[in-house]
Amino acid sequence: MAAAVAAAGGVSIGVSKLQPRHLKHPTSPFLGKKIRFKHKSPFESAYCWRVSIKNPRRVVVSALGTELIDVVHNLFVGVGVGLPCTVMECGDIIYRSTLPKPNGLTLTIPGAILALGTLSYLWATPGVAPGFFDMFILAFVERIFRPTFRKDDFVLGKKLGEGAFGVVYRVALAKNPSEKKEGDLVLKKATEYGAVEIWMNERVRRACANSCADFVYGFLENSSKKGGGEYWLIWKFEGEATLADLMQSKDFPYNVERMILGEGQQLPKGLERENRIIQTIMRQLLFALDSLHSTGIVHRDIKPQNIIFSEGSRSFKIIDLGAAADLRVGINYIPKEFLLDPRYAAPEQYIMSTQTPSAPSAPVATALSPVLWQMNLPDRFDIYSTGLIFLQMAFPAMRTDSGLIQFNRQLKRCDYDLVAWRKSVEPRASADLRKGFELLGLDEGIGWELLTSMVRYKARQRTSAKAALAHPYFDREGLLALSLVQKLRLQFFRATQQDYTEAANWIIQLMAKSGTEQDGGFTEAQLLELKEIVPKKKASAERNALASILKVQRKILKTLNESMDEFSRRSKSLWWSRWIPREE
Repeated sequence: MAAAVAAAGGVSIGVSKLQPRHLKHPTSPFLGKKIRFKHKSPFESAYCWRVSIKNPRRVVVSALGTELIDVVHNLFVGVGVGLPCTVMECGDIIYRSTLPKPNGLTLTIPGAILALGTLSYLWATPGVAPGFFDMFILAFVERIFRPTFRKDDFVLGKKLGEGAFGVVYRVALAKNPSEKKEGDLVLKKATEYGAVEIWMNERVRRACANSCADFVYGFLENSSKKGGGEYWLIWKFEGEATLADLMQSKDFPYNVERMILGEGQQLPKGLERENRIIQTIMRQLLFALDSLHSTGIVHRDIKPQNIIFSEGSRSFKIIDLGAAADLRVGINYIPKEFLLDPRYAAPEQYIMSTQTPSAPSAPVATALSPVLWQMNLPDRFDIYSTGLIFLQMAFPAMRTDSGLIQFNRQLKRCDYDLVAWRKSVEPRASADLRKGFELLGLDEGIGWELLTSMVRYKARQRTSAKAALAHPYFDREGLLALSLVQKLRLQFFRATQQDYTEAANWIIQLMAKSGTEQDGGFTEAQLLELKEIVPKKKASAERNALASILKVQRKILKTLNESMDEFSRRSKSLWWSRWIPREE
Protein backbone atom coordinates (compact mmCIF):
# COMPACT_ATOMS: atom_id res chain seq x y z
CA MET A 1 0.00 0.00 0.00
CA ALA A 2 1.18 3.48 -0.88
CA ALA A 3 -0.12 6.66 0.74
CA ALA A 4 0.37 10.37 0.19
CA VAL A 5 -0.57 13.04 2.65
CA ALA A 6 -1.01 16.72 1.85
CA ALA A 7 -0.78 18.78 5.00
CA ALA A 8 -1.89 22.06 3.41
CA GLY A 9 -5.60 22.83 3.82
CA GLY A 10 -6.29 19.74 5.92
CA VAL A 11 -6.67 17.51 2.86
CA SER A 12 -5.47 13.91 2.74
CA ILE A 13 -5.35 11.61 -0.26
CA GLY A 14 -4.92 7.86 0.25
CA VAL A 15 -4.50 5.07 -2.27
CA SER A 16 -5.08 1.47 -1.11
CA LYS A 17 -5.28 -2.01 -2.59
CA LEU A 18 -3.38 -0.96 -5.65
CA GLN A 19 -3.17 -3.94 -8.04
CA PRO A 20 -1.63 -2.72 -11.24
CA ARG A 21 -2.23 -4.76 -14.34
CA HIS A 22 0.73 -5.69 -16.44
CA LEU A 23 0.29 -3.75 -19.66
CA LYS A 24 2.73 -3.06 -22.38
CA HIS A 25 2.34 0.64 -21.84
CA PRO A 26 1.40 1.85 -18.34
CA THR A 27 -1.41 4.43 -18.28
CA SER A 28 -2.69 6.92 -15.79
CA PRO A 29 -4.63 5.28 -12.88
CA PHE A 30 -7.33 7.95 -13.19
CA LEU A 31 -7.97 7.70 -16.92
CA GLY A 32 -11.13 6.19 -18.35
CA LYS A 33 -12.61 5.28 -14.90
CA LYS A 34 -16.02 6.21 -13.58
CA ILE A 35 -16.06 8.24 -10.38
CA ARG A 36 -18.87 7.92 -7.85
CA PHE A 37 -19.35 9.85 -4.64
CA LYS A 38 -20.33 8.15 -1.37
CA HIS A 39 -21.02 9.73 1.99
CA LYS A 40 -19.05 8.07 4.77
CA SER A 41 -20.53 6.37 7.82
CA PRO A 42 -22.61 8.36 10.33
CA PHE A 43 -19.80 8.12 12.85
CA GLU A 44 -17.48 10.10 10.67
CA SER A 45 -17.62 13.82 10.17
CA ALA A 46 -20.59 15.16 8.29
CA TYR A 47 -18.19 17.07 6.07
CA CYS A 48 -16.12 14.08 4.95
CA TRP A 49 -16.66 12.51 1.54
CA ARG A 50 -15.22 9.44 -0.18
CA VAL A 51 -14.38 9.37 -3.86
CA SER A 52 -14.02 5.85 -5.24
CA ILE A 53 -12.88 4.73 -8.64
CA LYS A 54 -14.23 1.35 -9.59
CA ASN A 55 -12.01 -1.66 -9.88
CA PRO A 56 -9.21 -2.30 -10.22
CA ARG A 57 -8.17 0.77 -8.20
CA ARG A 58 -9.76 2.81 -5.47
CA VAL A 59 -8.95 6.29 -4.28
CA VAL A 60 -10.28 7.88 -1.11
CA VAL A 61 -10.33 11.67 -0.88
CA SER A 62 -11.26 13.42 2.35
CA ALA A 63 -11.97 17.15 2.44
CA LEU A 64 -13.23 19.55 5.01
CA GLY A 65 -16.29 21.72 4.37
CA THR A 66 -16.43 23.65 1.13
CA GLU A 67 -12.94 22.53 0.04
CA LEU A 68 -14.35 19.49 -1.75
CA ILE A 69 -14.60 21.27 -5.11
CA ASP A 70 -11.03 22.56 -4.82
CA VAL A 71 -9.79 19.07 -3.98
CA VAL A 72 -11.44 17.53 -7.04
CA HIS A 73 -10.12 20.34 -9.23
CA ASN A 74 -6.59 20.00 -7.87
CA LEU A 75 -6.76 16.24 -8.20
CA PHE A 76 -7.23 16.39 -11.94
CA VAL A 77 -4.88 19.32 -12.43
CA GLY A 78 -2.13 17.60 -10.41
CA VAL A 79 -2.47 14.25 -12.11
CA GLY A 80 -2.76 15.60 -15.64
CA VAL A 81 -5.05 15.56 -18.62
CA GLY A 82 -4.98 12.48 -20.77
CA LEU A 83 -4.97 12.55 -24.54
CA PRO A 84 -7.26 10.41 -26.73
CA CYS A 85 -6.91 6.64 -26.74
CA THR A 86 -4.58 6.49 -29.72
CA VAL A 87 -2.05 8.49 -27.81
CA MET A 88 -2.99 7.21 -24.33
CA GLU A 89 -1.48 3.80 -25.04
CA CYS A 90 1.88 5.45 -25.14
CA GLY A 91 1.41 6.53 -21.55
CA ASP A 92 1.94 10.17 -22.41
CA ILE A 93 0.58 12.77 -19.97
CA ILE A 94 0.15 16.50 -20.75
CA TYR A 95 0.02 19.03 -17.95
CA ARG A 96 -1.96 22.30 -18.22
CA SER A 97 1.19 24.34 -17.94
CA THR A 98 2.34 22.90 -21.28
CA LEU A 99 -0.89 23.74 -23.16
CA PRO A 100 -0.73 26.72 -25.56
CA LYS A 101 -1.90 29.94 -23.96
CA PRO A 102 -4.58 32.05 -25.70
CA ASN A 103 -3.34 35.25 -27.35
CA GLY A 104 -6.08 37.39 -25.77
CA LEU A 105 -8.87 39.10 -27.72
CA THR A 106 -9.59 37.49 -31.07
CA LEU A 107 -10.67 39.87 -33.84
CA THR A 108 -13.43 38.59 -36.10
CA ILE A 109 -15.14 40.23 -39.06
CA PRO A 110 -18.61 40.36 -37.40
CA GLY A 111 -17.03 41.76 -34.24
CA ALA A 112 -15.18 44.44 -36.19
CA ILE A 113 -18.35 45.41 -38.06
CA LEU A 114 -20.28 45.62 -34.78
CA ALA A 115 -17.57 47.76 -33.17
CA LEU A 116 -17.41 50.14 -36.14
CA GLY A 117 -21.20 50.41 -36.22
CA THR A 118 -21.32 51.22 -32.52
CA LEU A 119 -18.63 53.89 -32.84
CA SER A 120 -20.38 55.40 -35.86
CA TYR A 121 -23.64 55.61 -33.93
CA LEU A 122 -22.02 57.15 -30.85
CA TRP A 123 -20.40 59.90 -32.95
CA ALA A 124 -23.26 60.44 -35.41
CA THR A 125 -25.01 63.83 -35.32
CA PRO A 126 -25.84 65.16 -32.77
CA GLY A 127 -23.25 62.99 -30.98
CA VAL A 128 -24.06 60.60 -28.13
CA ALA A 129 -20.48 60.21 -26.87
CA PRO A 130 -19.60 63.93 -27.12
CA GLY A 131 -22.90 64.73 -25.43
CA PHE A 132 -22.16 62.64 -22.33
CA PHE A 133 -18.64 64.06 -22.16
CA ASP A 134 -19.93 67.63 -22.49
CA MET A 135 -22.73 67.32 -19.95
CA PHE A 136 -21.06 65.31 -17.21
CA ILE A 137 -17.41 66.38 -17.50
CA LEU A 138 -16.87 69.64 -19.38
CA ALA A 139 -19.89 71.40 -17.87
CA PHE A 140 -18.89 70.35 -14.35
CA VAL A 141 -15.28 71.50 -14.79
CA GLU A 142 -16.38 74.78 -16.35
CA ARG A 143 -18.60 75.65 -13.40
CA ILE A 144 -15.69 75.15 -11.04
CA PHE A 145 -13.22 77.45 -12.82
CA ARG A 146 -15.39 80.08 -14.53
CA PRO A 147 -15.60 83.58 -13.00
CA THR A 148 -18.79 84.60 -11.23
CA PHE A 149 -20.58 87.96 -11.30
CA ARG A 150 -23.36 89.78 -9.45
CA LYS A 151 -25.60 92.59 -10.64
CA ASP A 152 -23.59 95.07 -8.56
CA ASP A 153 -20.52 94.23 -10.66
CA PHE A 154 -21.91 96.08 -13.70
CA VAL A 155 -22.57 99.69 -14.62
CA LEU A 156 -25.35 100.10 -17.17
CA GLY A 157 -24.59 102.19 -20.24
CA LYS A 158 -26.23 102.77 -23.60
CA LYS A 159 -29.43 100.92 -24.41
CA LEU A 160 -28.82 98.93 -27.59
CA GLY A 161 -32.25 97.48 -28.20
CA GLU A 162 -35.44 96.03 -26.82
CA GLY A 163 -37.49 93.05 -27.88
CA ALA A 164 -40.39 90.91 -26.76
CA PHE A 165 -38.18 88.82 -24.48
CA GLY A 166 -35.71 91.32 -23.03
CA VAL A 167 -33.71 94.55 -23.09
CA VAL A 168 -30.07 94.84 -24.22
CA TYR A 169 -27.55 97.32 -22.74
CA ARG A 170 -23.92 98.22 -23.25
CA VAL A 171 -22.29 97.79 -19.81
CA ALA A 172 -18.91 98.01 -18.11
CA LEU A 173 -17.50 96.36 -15.01
CA ALA A 174 -17.92 98.45 -11.86
CA LYS A 175 -14.27 97.84 -10.94
CA ASN A 176 -13.02 99.45 -14.17
CA PRO A 177 -15.73 101.95 -15.20
CA SER A 178 -13.25 104.33 -16.84
CA GLU A 179 -11.52 101.65 -18.92
CA LYS A 180 -13.94 102.32 -21.77
CA LYS A 181 -16.59 104.98 -21.73
CA GLU A 182 -19.30 102.83 -23.25
CA GLY A 183 -18.14 99.53 -21.77
CA ASP A 184 -16.79 96.39 -23.36
CA LEU A 185 -19.66 94.07 -22.39
CA VAL A 186 -23.26 93.55 -23.49
CA LEU A 187 -25.99 92.77 -20.96
CA LYS A 188 -29.41 91.33 -21.72
CA LYS A 189 -32.16 91.31 -19.12
CA ALA A 190 -34.59 88.56 -20.04
CA THR A 191 -37.72 87.39 -18.27
CA GLU A 192 -38.97 84.73 -20.69
CA TYR A 193 -36.69 82.10 -22.27
CA GLY A 194 -33.77 83.52 -20.29
CA ALA A 195 -32.94 80.14 -18.73
CA VAL A 196 -33.02 78.52 -22.17
CA GLU A 197 -30.68 81.13 -23.61
CA ILE A 198 -28.19 80.68 -20.76
CA TRP A 199 -28.13 76.92 -21.34
CA MET A 200 -27.69 77.30 -25.11
CA ASN A 201 -24.92 79.89 -24.84
CA GLU A 202 -22.99 77.75 -22.36
CA ARG A 203 -23.31 74.76 -24.67
CA VAL A 204 -22.13 76.79 -27.64
CA ARG A 205 -19.21 78.25 -25.68
CA ARG A 206 -17.95 74.74 -24.95
CA ALA A 207 -18.65 73.18 -28.35
CA CYS A 208 -18.34 75.90 -31.03
CA ALA A 209 -17.36 79.26 -29.54
CA ASN A 210 -16.55 80.89 -32.90
CA SER A 211 -20.06 80.38 -34.27
CA CYS A 212 -21.89 82.69 -31.88
CA ALA A 213 -21.22 85.82 -29.84
CA ASP A 214 -18.65 85.34 -27.06
CA PHE A 215 -20.73 84.47 -23.97
CA VAL A 216 -19.31 85.38 -20.54
CA TYR A 217 -21.82 84.55 -17.79
CA GLY A 218 -25.50 84.22 -16.93
CA PHE A 219 -27.41 84.19 -13.66
CA LEU A 220 -30.86 84.70 -12.16
CA GLU A 221 -31.32 87.98 -10.32
CA ASN A 222 -34.18 87.74 -7.82
CA SER A 223 -36.14 90.97 -7.73
CA SER A 224 -38.90 91.66 -5.26
CA LYS A 225 -40.49 94.17 -7.66
CA LYS A 226 -40.95 91.71 -10.52
CA GLY A 227 -41.71 88.61 -8.52
CA GLY A 228 -40.01 85.88 -10.52
CA GLY A 229 -36.85 87.83 -11.15
CA GLU A 230 -34.80 88.44 -14.28
CA TYR A 231 -32.14 86.45 -16.08
CA TRP A 232 -28.98 88.46 -16.72
CA LEU A 233 -26.86 87.34 -19.67
CA ILE A 234 -23.46 88.89 -20.38
CA TRP A 235 -21.46 88.76 -23.63
CA LYS A 236 -18.30 90.46 -24.78
CA PHE A 237 -19.07 93.44 -27.00
CA GLU A 238 -18.13 92.53 -30.57
CA GLY A 239 -19.98 95.17 -32.58
CA GLU A 240 -23.35 96.82 -33.12
CA ALA A 241 -23.90 96.20 -36.84
CA THR A 242 -26.16 93.31 -37.80
CA LEU A 243 -26.53 91.90 -41.29
CA ALA A 244 -29.98 93.53 -41.42
CA ASP A 245 -28.46 96.96 -40.75
CA LEU A 246 -25.83 96.44 -43.44
CA MET A 247 -28.36 95.19 -46.01
CA GLN A 248 -30.50 98.31 -45.58
CA SER A 249 -27.64 100.45 -46.86
CA LYS A 250 -27.66 101.40 -50.56
CA ASP A 251 -23.96 100.61 -50.57
CA PHE A 252 -24.51 96.91 -49.79
CA PRO A 253 -22.54 94.69 -50.28
CA TYR A 254 -19.55 97.00 -50.71
CA ASN A 255 -19.91 98.28 -47.13
CA VAL A 256 -19.35 94.71 -45.91
CA GLU A 257 -16.22 94.47 -48.02
CA ARG A 258 -14.72 97.50 -46.26
CA MET A 259 -15.55 96.03 -42.84
CA ILE A 260 -14.04 92.64 -43.64
CA LEU A 261 -10.88 93.93 -45.31
CA GLY A 262 -10.50 97.07 -43.21
CA GLU A 263 -10.34 99.24 -46.32
CA GLY A 264 -12.03 99.64 -49.66
CA GLN A 265 -10.67 98.11 -52.84
CA GLN A 266 -9.85 100.25 -55.84
CA LEU A 267 -11.80 98.03 -58.18
CA PRO A 268 -14.72 98.81 -60.47
CA LYS A 269 -18.13 97.87 -59.11
CA GLY A 270 -19.88 95.00 -60.79
CA LEU A 271 -21.55 91.63 -60.44
CA GLU A 272 -18.29 89.69 -60.10
CA ARG A 273 -17.20 91.81 -57.14
CA GLU A 274 -20.63 91.68 -55.47
CA ASN A 275 -20.82 87.92 -55.96
CA ARG A 276 -17.47 87.46 -54.22
CA ILE A 277 -18.63 89.50 -51.19
CA ILE A 278 -21.94 87.62 -50.90
CA GLN A 279 -20.09 84.33 -51.27
CA THR A 280 -17.86 85.28 -48.30
CA ILE A 281 -20.90 86.13 -46.13
CA MET A 282 -22.65 82.88 -47.03
CA ARG A 283 -19.56 80.79 -46.31
CA GLN A 284 -19.15 82.33 -42.83
CA LEU A 285 -22.84 81.85 -42.06
CA LEU A 286 -22.85 78.20 -43.21
CA PHE A 287 -19.72 77.46 -41.19
CA ALA A 288 -21.44 78.82 -38.08
CA LEU A 289 -24.62 76.85 -38.80
CA ASP A 290 -22.74 73.62 -39.40
CA SER A 291 -21.01 73.96 -36.02
CA LEU A 292 -24.36 74.52 -34.29
CA HIS A 293 -26.05 71.60 -36.03
CA SER A 294 -23.12 69.25 -35.37
CA THR A 295 -23.62 69.73 -31.64
CA GLY A 296 -27.39 69.13 -31.84
CA ILE A 297 -28.67 72.73 -31.67
CA VAL A 298 -31.24 74.07 -34.13
CA HIS A 299 -31.56 77.88 -34.01
CA ARG A 300 -35.12 78.15 -35.42
CA ASP A 301 -34.87 81.96 -35.82
CA ILE A 302 -32.16 82.55 -38.42
CA LYS A 303 -32.64 86.02 -39.94
CA PRO A 304 -30.43 89.05 -40.71
CA GLN A 305 -31.36 90.68 -37.39
CA ASN A 306 -29.80 87.73 -35.52
CA ILE A 307 -26.51 87.80 -37.43
CA ILE A 308 -23.96 90.25 -36.02
CA PHE A 309 -20.66 91.36 -37.51
CA SER A 310 -17.76 90.77 -35.10
CA GLU A 311 -15.25 93.58 -35.46
CA GLY A 312 -12.52 91.56 -33.74
CA SER A 313 -12.65 88.46 -35.94
CA ARG A 314 -14.05 90.31 -38.99
CA SER A 315 -16.69 87.67 -39.46
CA PHE A 316 -20.42 87.20 -39.01
CA LYS A 317 -21.71 85.39 -35.92
CA ILE A 318 -25.11 84.14 -34.81
CA ILE A 319 -26.89 85.68 -31.79
CA ASP A 320 -30.18 85.29 -29.90
CA LEU A 321 -30.48 81.60 -28.98
CA GLY A 322 -33.70 82.05 -27.01
CA ALA A 323 -35.75 80.15 -29.58
CA ALA A 324 -33.13 77.44 -30.17
CA ALA A 325 -33.77 73.78 -29.40
CA ASP A 326 -31.11 71.44 -28.02
CA LEU A 327 -32.12 68.16 -29.63
CA ARG A 328 -29.25 66.25 -28.10
CA VAL A 329 -30.96 66.27 -24.70
CA GLY A 330 -34.40 67.62 -25.68
CA ILE A 331 -34.23 71.08 -24.07
CA ASN A 332 -36.69 73.74 -25.30
CA TYR A 333 -38.38 71.25 -27.59
CA ILE A 334 -42.13 70.64 -27.29
CA PRO A 335 -43.65 68.70 -30.23
CA LYS A 336 -46.74 70.85 -30.76
CA GLU A 337 -45.19 74.25 -30.10
CA PHE A 338 -42.97 76.33 -32.34
CA LEU A 339 -41.06 79.61 -32.15
CA LEU A 340 -40.36 81.32 -35.45
CA ASP A 341 -40.47 84.47 -37.55
CA PRO A 342 -43.08 83.87 -40.28
CA ARG A 343 -41.03 85.91 -42.79
CA TYR A 344 -38.09 83.47 -42.66
CA ALA A 345 -39.70 80.26 -41.39
CA ALA A 346 -39.78 77.06 -43.42
CA PRO A 347 -43.20 75.88 -44.68
CA GLU A 348 -43.36 72.98 -42.20
CA GLN A 349 -43.02 75.38 -39.21
CA TYR A 350 -41.99 72.48 -36.96
CA ILE A 351 -38.43 71.19 -36.75
CA MET A 352 -39.69 67.64 -36.12
CA SER A 353 -42.91 65.73 -36.65
CA THR A 354 -45.72 66.56 -34.25
CA GLN A 355 -46.06 62.81 -33.67
CA THR A 356 -42.65 62.80 -31.99
CA PRO A 357 -43.12 62.26 -28.22
CA SER A 358 -41.88 64.73 -25.64
CA ALA A 359 -38.25 64.44 -24.65
CA PRO A 360 -37.54 61.74 -22.01
CA SER A 361 -34.82 62.03 -19.37
CA ALA A 362 -31.49 63.48 -20.54
CA PRO A 363 -29.51 60.19 -20.77
CA VAL A 364 -32.30 58.44 -22.72
CA ALA A 365 -32.80 61.44 -25.00
CA THR A 366 -29.08 61.60 -25.73
CA ALA A 367 -28.91 57.88 -26.53
CA LEU A 368 -31.83 58.12 -28.97
CA SER A 369 -30.92 61.50 -30.51
CA PRO A 370 -29.14 60.15 -33.66
CA VAL A 371 -32.24 58.14 -34.60
CA LEU A 372 -34.63 61.09 -34.26
CA TRP A 373 -32.19 63.40 -36.04
CA GLN A 374 -31.94 61.13 -39.10
CA MET A 375 -35.70 60.55 -39.15
CA ASN A 376 -36.62 64.26 -39.13
CA LEU A 377 -33.49 66.20 -40.29
CA PRO A 378 -34.36 69.23 -38.11
CA ASP A 379 -31.32 71.21 -39.27
CA ARG A 380 -32.99 71.73 -42.66
CA PHE A 381 -35.32 74.24 -40.98
CA ASP A 382 -32.39 76.66 -40.55
CA ILE A 383 -31.19 75.94 -44.10
CA TYR A 384 -34.45 77.27 -45.55
CA SER A 385 -34.09 80.51 -43.57
CA THR A 386 -30.47 80.85 -44.72
CA GLY A 387 -31.60 80.39 -48.31
CA LEU A 388 -34.00 83.33 -47.94
CA ILE A 389 -31.13 85.47 -46.62
CA PHE A 390 -29.10 84.45 -49.68
CA LEU A 391 -32.06 85.50 -51.84
CA GLN A 392 -32.29 88.90 -50.13
CA MET A 393 -28.60 89.59 -50.66
CA ALA A 394 -28.91 88.79 -54.37
CA PHE A 395 -32.20 90.65 -55.00
CA PRO A 396 -32.26 94.23 -53.61
CA ALA A 397 -36.05 94.43 -53.93
CA MET A 398 -36.48 91.69 -51.30
CA ARG A 399 -34.41 93.36 -48.56
CA THR A 400 -37.50 95.13 -47.19
CA ASP A 401 -40.24 93.44 -45.19
CA SER A 402 -42.86 94.19 -47.82
CA GLY A 403 -40.69 92.80 -50.60
CA LEU A 404 -39.98 89.59 -48.66
CA ILE A 405 -43.65 89.10 -47.74
CA GLN A 406 -44.66 89.53 -51.37
CA PHE A 407 -42.06 86.98 -52.46
CA ASN A 408 -43.33 84.45 -49.87
CA ARG A 409 -46.87 84.82 -51.23
CA GLN A 410 -45.70 84.31 -54.81
CA LEU A 411 -43.59 81.31 -53.83
CA LYS A 412 -46.53 79.74 -51.98
CA ARG A 413 -48.71 80.08 -55.10
CA CYS A 414 -45.98 78.24 -57.03
CA ASP A 415 -45.98 75.39 -54.46
CA TYR A 416 -42.59 76.55 -53.13
CA ASP A 417 -40.92 75.77 -56.45
CA LEU A 418 -38.23 78.40 -57.15
CA VAL A 419 -37.90 77.35 -60.79
CA ALA A 420 -41.63 77.85 -61.35
CA TRP A 421 -41.47 81.20 -59.52
CA ARG A 422 -38.64 82.35 -61.78
CA LYS A 423 -40.58 81.42 -64.90
CA SER A 424 -43.58 83.37 -63.66
CA VAL A 425 -41.76 86.62 -62.77
CA GLU A 426 -38.75 86.76 -65.10
CA PRO A 427 -40.61 87.84 -68.26
CA ARG A 428 -41.91 90.98 -66.51
CA ALA A 429 -39.08 91.37 -64.01
CA SER A 430 -37.90 94.77 -62.80
CA ALA A 431 -34.29 95.92 -63.04
CA ASP A 432 -33.53 94.72 -59.49
CA LEU A 433 -34.90 91.25 -60.21
CA ARG A 434 -32.98 90.97 -63.49
CA LYS A 435 -29.80 91.99 -61.67
CA GLY A 436 -30.35 89.24 -59.08
CA PHE A 437 -30.89 86.60 -61.77
CA GLU A 438 -27.72 87.73 -63.53
CA LEU A 439 -25.68 87.58 -60.32
CA LEU A 440 -26.89 84.06 -59.51
CA GLY A 441 -26.31 83.03 -63.12
CA LEU A 442 -22.56 83.70 -63.01
CA ASP A 443 -20.24 80.70 -63.53
CA GLU A 444 -22.92 78.72 -65.36
CA GLY A 445 -25.55 79.35 -62.69
CA ILE A 446 -23.90 77.65 -59.69
CA GLY A 447 -25.28 80.35 -57.37
CA TRP A 448 -28.83 79.68 -58.56
CA GLU A 449 -28.23 75.94 -58.19
CA LEU A 450 -27.16 76.40 -54.56
CA LEU A 451 -30.18 78.61 -53.84
CA THR A 452 -32.66 76.09 -55.26
CA SER A 453 -31.08 73.32 -53.16
CA MET A 454 -31.70 75.34 -49.99
CA VAL A 455 -35.21 76.73 -50.63
CA ARG A 456 -37.41 73.68 -51.14
CA TYR A 457 -40.77 72.64 -49.78
CA LYS A 458 -39.77 69.28 -48.31
CA ALA A 459 -37.10 69.38 -45.60
CA ARG A 460 -35.55 66.07 -46.70
CA GLN A 461 -34.93 67.47 -50.18
CA ARG A 462 -32.95 70.47 -48.88
CA THR A 463 -29.21 70.38 -48.64
CA SER A 464 -27.36 70.39 -45.31
CA ALA A 465 -24.84 72.99 -44.18
CA LYS A 466 -21.98 70.55 -44.86
CA ALA A 467 -23.22 69.74 -48.36
CA ALA A 468 -23.77 73.44 -49.10
CA LEU A 469 -20.18 74.26 -48.12
CA ALA A 470 -18.99 71.49 -50.46
CA HIS A 471 -20.95 73.04 -53.35
CA PRO A 472 -18.93 74.36 -56.34
CA TYR A 473 -20.24 77.86 -55.52
CA PHE A 474 -17.57 78.02 -52.79
CA ASP A 475 -14.68 76.72 -54.89
CA ARG A 476 -13.36 80.24 -55.31
CA GLU A 477 -11.67 81.85 -52.33
CA GLY A 478 -13.57 84.72 -50.72
CA LEU A 479 -12.36 88.05 -49.40
CA LEU A 480 -10.50 86.47 -46.48
CA ALA A 481 -8.11 83.54 -46.70
CA LEU A 482 -9.44 80.47 -44.90
CA SER A 483 -7.70 79.20 -41.79
CA LEU A 484 -6.03 75.79 -41.79
CA VAL A 485 -8.90 74.29 -39.80
CA GLN A 486 -11.48 75.70 -42.21
CA LYS A 487 -9.55 74.34 -45.19
CA LEU A 488 -9.40 70.89 -43.62
CA ARG A 489 -13.12 71.00 -42.86
CA LEU A 490 -13.90 71.98 -46.44
CA GLN A 491 -11.77 69.16 -47.81
CA PHE A 492 -13.55 66.72 -45.50
CA PHE A 493 -16.99 68.03 -46.54
CA ARG A 494 -16.13 67.75 -50.22
CA ALA A 495 -14.85 64.21 -49.74
CA THR A 496 -17.91 63.03 -47.83
CA GLN A 497 -20.70 65.13 -49.38
CA GLN A 498 -19.79 65.03 -53.06
CA ASP A 499 -22.39 64.10 -55.62
CA TYR A 500 -21.80 60.83 -57.46
CA THR A 501 -24.52 61.40 -60.09
CA GLU A 502 -22.03 61.97 -62.91
CA ALA A 503 -20.13 58.79 -62.04
CA ALA A 504 -23.38 56.82 -61.97
CA ASN A 505 -24.42 58.20 -65.36
CA TRP A 506 -21.01 57.31 -66.77
CA ILE A 507 -21.35 53.71 -65.56
CA ILE A 508 -24.86 53.47 -66.98
CA GLN A 509 -23.60 54.69 -70.36
CA LEU A 510 -20.86 52.05 -70.35
CA MET A 511 -23.42 49.40 -69.46
CA ALA A 512 -25.66 50.56 -72.30
CA LYS A 513 -22.84 50.47 -74.86
CA SER A 514 -21.12 47.22 -73.95
CA GLY A 515 -23.69 45.29 -71.94
CA THR A 516 -25.35 42.21 -73.35
CA GLU A 517 -27.56 39.59 -71.81
CA GLN A 518 -24.79 37.06 -72.22
CA ASP A 519 -22.22 39.18 -70.38
CA GLY A 520 -24.64 40.12 -67.61
CA GLY A 521 -25.00 43.80 -68.53
CA PHE A 522 -27.99 45.86 -69.69
CA THR A 523 -28.62 46.70 -73.28
CA GLU A 524 -29.83 50.16 -74.25
CA ALA A 525 -33.32 48.81 -74.90
CA GLN A 526 -33.44 47.23 -71.45
CA LEU A 527 -32.39 50.50 -69.82
CA LEU A 528 -35.22 52.30 -71.62
CA GLU A 529 -37.63 49.67 -70.39
CA LEU A 530 -36.45 50.15 -66.82
CA LYS A 531 -37.09 53.89 -67.07
CA GLU A 532 -40.64 53.33 -68.33
CA ILE A 533 -41.60 50.80 -65.64
CA VAL A 534 -44.45 52.05 -63.47
CA PRO A 535 -44.59 50.48 -59.99
CA LYS A 536 -47.63 48.32 -59.48
CA LYS A 537 -50.05 49.13 -56.72
CA LYS A 538 -50.42 46.58 -54.00
CA ALA A 539 -53.65 44.74 -53.43
CA SER A 540 -56.33 47.08 -52.11
CA ALA A 541 -57.23 44.77 -49.23
CA GLU A 542 -53.66 44.70 -47.95
CA ARG A 543 -53.29 48.46 -48.35
CA ASN A 544 -56.55 49.10 -46.50
CA ALA A 545 -55.54 46.81 -43.64
CA LEU A 546 -52.16 48.47 -43.32
CA ALA A 547 -53.72 51.93 -43.44
CA SER A 548 -56.18 50.98 -40.70
CA ILE A 549 -53.39 49.67 -38.48
CA LEU A 550 -51.33 52.83 -38.97
CA LYS A 551 -54.36 54.99 -38.27
CA VAL A 552 -55.04 53.22 -34.98
CA GLN A 553 -51.37 53.48 -34.08
CA ARG A 554 -51.40 57.25 -34.71
CA LYS A 555 -54.47 57.69 -32.56
CA ILE A 556 -52.90 55.74 -29.69
CA LEU A 557 -49.68 57.77 -29.93
CA LYS A 558 -51.62 61.02 -30.08
CA THR A 559 -53.64 60.14 -26.99
CA LEU A 560 -50.55 59.10 -25.04
CA ASN A 561 -48.65 62.21 -26.07
CA GLU A 562 -51.47 64.55 -25.10
CA SER A 563 -51.86 62.89 -21.71
CA MET A 564 -48.13 62.95 -20.99
CA ASP A 565 -47.27 66.45 -22.24
CA GLU A 566 -48.53 68.31 -19.20
CA PHE A 567 -46.90 65.86 -16.82
CA SER A 568 -43.60 66.12 -18.70
CA ARG A 569 -43.61 69.91 -18.56
CA ARG A 570 -44.13 69.94 -14.81
CA SER A 571 -41.73 67.16 -13.91
CA LYS A 572 -38.67 67.76 -16.05
CA SER A 573 -38.99 70.72 -18.39
CA LEU A 574 -36.74 72.89 -16.24
CA TRP A 575 -34.49 70.33 -14.54
CA TRP A 576 -31.47 71.92 -16.19
CA SER A 577 -32.35 75.44 -14.93
CA ARG A 578 -31.23 74.36 -11.45
CA TRP A 579 -27.64 74.68 -12.71
CA ILE A 580 -28.07 78.42 -13.39
CA PRO A 581 -26.49 80.55 -10.62
CA ARG A 582 -28.92 82.58 -8.54
CA GLU A 583 -28.35 85.84 -6.77
CA GLU A 584 -30.26 86.25 -3.52
